[in-house]
Amino acid sequence: MPKLTIDGKEIEVAPGTRIIEAAKKNGSDVPYYCYHPGLSVAGNCRMCLVEVEKMPKLQISCHMTCQDGMVVKTNTEKILKTRQHILEFLLVNHPLDCPVCDQAGECWLQDYYMKHGLYDSRVNEDKLKKKKAYSIGPTVMLDQDRCILCSRCVRFADEISKTHELGIINRGDHSQIEVFPGMELNNPYSGNVVDICPVGALTDKDFRFKKRVWYLRSTDSICSGCSRGCNIQIQYSTERPHHANGERVIRLKPRYNELVNQWWMCDEGRYSYKFHDHNRIEAILRREPHKVTELDWETAISEIAGKIQSAAGKIGVLVSPQLSNEDLWVIRRVFQENLKVKNLLLVSPNAEGFQDDFLIRSDKNPNSKGAEQLGFTYDATALQSLLENCRQGKLEGLIVFGQDLFSVLEANLVEKALKALRWSVMISSNHNLLSESATYVLPAATYAEEEGTFTNFEGRVQKFERALYPLGASLPEWKILVNLSKALGQPVHYEEAGEIFKEMAGKVKAFEGFDFDAVSTGGSDVRTFAAPTIPELEKYDNIL
Repeated sequence: MPKLTIDGKEIEVAPGTRIIEAAKKNGSDVPYYCYHPGLSVAGNCRMCLVEVEKMPKLQISCHMTCQDGMVVKTNTEKILKTRQHILEFLLVNHPLDCPVCDQAGECWLQDYYMKHGLYDSRVNEDKLKKKKAYSIGPTVMLDQDRCILCSRCVRFADEISKTHELGIINRGDHSQIEVFPGMELNNPYSGNVVDICPVGALTDKDFRFKKRVWYLRSTDSICSGCSRGCNIQIQYSTERPHHANGERVIRLKPRYNELVNQWWMCDEGRYSYKFHDHNRIEAILRREPHKVTELDWETAISEIAGKIQSAAGKIGVLVSPQLSNEDLWVIRRVFQENLKVKNLLLVSPNAEGFQDDFLIRSDKNPNSKGAEQLGFTYDATALQSLLENCRQGKLEGLIVFGQDLFSVLEANLVEKALKALRWSVMISSNHNLLSESATYVLPAATYAEEEGTFTNFEGRVQKFERALYPLGASLPEWKILVNLSKALGQPVHYEEAGEIFKEMAGKVKAFEGFDFDAVSTGGSDVRTFAAPTIPELEKYDNIL
């Protein structure tokens, strides 16, 4: 294990550690643009230069590995002066359009210039003009004027997505990022080039001019787009501004987790946030022939409890692998243990889709593994049989959590089953065909509006935090069930998700030994939640 001294502090690091990482670990701030821990080393921005004792020239710390006995300095007068010259060089042709740049507030060029710049510019405004704001693919805009040629996006397309759409053309001050002829930046991970662009050269079409980043807040969460469970940040507005189409959730960003998604996320997950604010069920509804009535929770719960009791066990319950472990556990407690419901089945709300050998999984549900560990399995034959029993009048009522049966089963069979039932209950966050047919429609919170856990396909339990208050009358599914259990005279007592998790951990082997409050602290066990903040975004934590 090499031992070296950085800015007067001795540090021991693993063999092969680069000086820039050792300096970060040591608390020394070494600026950089082209370096990214998930990409190959380019060493072309020169911002990370440091002094190494016995070496006559400054060295780029992103390339040089630590050696035993090294003495490194990161903030000498020579280094600081060199950083000023590098920044001056980078700004020779850079447009001064910070007020209208979508990267403002999270731009490394702004940050480093405020810390290391000359301030009194020696640059004339006769700058070389390049192409501004033009589309290079379905999700990304390129502004060549702002590019500092760090080459991060090129290396990402070559090494991570391996789709090779981008390159640097021409030479000298005419060098520029460009898409290869006949191609466009159109791969399942294209949005990541915006995340790693340190300036405003690459911007996200979906996010452009929606919201200034200093008006956003950020909460750690888990992507629900597939069974990978990529670690993300939900970035949101505390209001529902008209200029953002009434959206509270403004964008999703990947969050570093070495064991799950590293620094990346797919575009499908990135742009899946719309359902948090659009097409939401906000009120409790009772549907009668030619009439829809809005109810309060007390009335709706009382009526549904009465129907369940009068059905004398002749009901079916369909649950979704989109639900959290906590929701599934309370469903099990209420319907399986207390009410002894035999027709308790898992329905997948999404057909299996595209999968690759990187992040994307074919199972488009975040908690299929958790459902399995809690005793819920998908059985197509049993599901068909349940619907047939509904059609034949053998069941009186059906309670459906989340999924639109019309989208995953034969529509004609579903329609006949619903018509034959005396009543049905749909508990969901968003309107769909089933919510337009159910007798009772109860609004449920989305994962951004509650806390809980998902278990990814590897068996890794991952915690998501509440970012927003539930919209309208929405409640987490488990809270709806707690109220329903009280009305049924067989109450289950939970005040928060942590209590449910604690009970699960004491009774289900897959969760044994876990503590809800500690599960987000990280770890290497395949069941634990390991989710530190992206190292590169740490400096923006106070802003976002």
